[in-house]
Amino acid sequence: MNDKTATPRLSDRQRLSWLRLIRTSNVGPASFRDLINRFGSADAALEMLPELTLAGGAQRKARVPTVEEIEAELEAAEKHGARFVGIGEPDYPPLLKRMDHPPPMLAVKGDPAVFALPPVAIVGARNASLAGIKMAQRLASELGSQGYGIVSGLARGIDTAAHQGSVVTGTVAVLAGGLDRPYPPENIQLLEQIVSGGGAAVSELPFGWEPRAQDFPRRNRIIAGMSFGLVVVEAAQRSGSLISARLAGDMGRLVFAVPGSPLDPRAAGANGLLKEGAILVTEASDVLGALKPLVGNAIPLPPKLSEPAEFGTSPLPGESERGRVIEALGPAPIGLDELIRHTGLEPAQVFTILLELDLAGRIERHSGGSVSILSGGL
Repeated sequence: MNDKTATPRLSDRQRLSWLRLIRTSNVGPASFRDLINRFGSADAALEMLPELTLAGGAQRKARVPTVEEIEAELEAAEKHGARFVGIGEPDYPPLLKRMDHPPPMLAVKGDPAVFALPPVAIVGARNASLAGIKMAQRLASELGSQGYGIVSGLARGIDTAAHQGSVVTGTVAVLAGGLDRPYPPENIQLLEQIVSGGGAAVSELPFGWEPRAQDFPRRNRIIAGMSFGLVVVEAAQRSGSLISARLAGDMGRLVFAVPGSPLDPRAAGANGLLKEGAILVTEASDVLGALKPLVGNAIPLPPKLSEPAEFGTSPLPGESERGRVIEALGPAPIGLDELIRHTGLEPAQVFTILLELDLAGRIERHSGGSVSILSGGL
């Protein structure tokens, strides 16, 4: 049976409302999920946003895009041959929804059938050596020939080589800006080859969005979340590729690294990963052997976007309850269960207070559901 036939699609109204909600200032994937859980729909959540942000201590109301602005973005996507896919829909990448706080909406251009291939990420240095480029191309080509899809970030160097090696067999480019703002410009032709050759490009950011430095870790998070495992081919210390590897490890994905010369600073990051327990890779069979037991076995799903019963039975939090939660929070991340036990409040009350603080821009969400107060958030 084809699962896609049983998977519901968003209505046009829901798609527009979901986009309005996720494009609202201070609404991220975690707060989006909590808003849907709390109020049952994006429309209801949008109505409650002003009250929630003020309760959380915001100095001004959240900036909510107008219907006309979102309609313009939908039209821009259609003009560029792209569409927006929601997290419960059949064309959403399967492994991506099995990570903490997946993007509720994803812009997709190309053939979503590539998402059905078991995905492997290949990332690395932008200023890669010729040996590193050849290694990335060879790994991507051989893994692709074995039925795997290759995921990377369309950057110069290793990313470009990974896409080039798998453009015929199926590759996914994850962009740090809007799909109409690919970076770097010299890879625009490669991107067209990807989306016209059975691959796809994806982004969680709006059309017209120029990528900024802080957007690349968000892109790296999607690369890691889409994949069973992530291979690092050349990476300096404190590089974006190491961020991707850390994120992949936090998500329970396999982390691989290609060893390099200890005299080459471009290999320092990959060699460091190997010291920390990453799987050593000198040929594609190293990756294939480690991934084979995982392919076909489901990674547990995060909580669904459905309204928990306790929200309807718990009393709404007041200033006293908010004060207890804020007092318990600090700059170090704390788990939700620990926060609930410490404050003695009902779970729904704590979730509501954290949602208010999140919308007010006063807390930071971390992997595993933990939270911390932002500097100045007290």
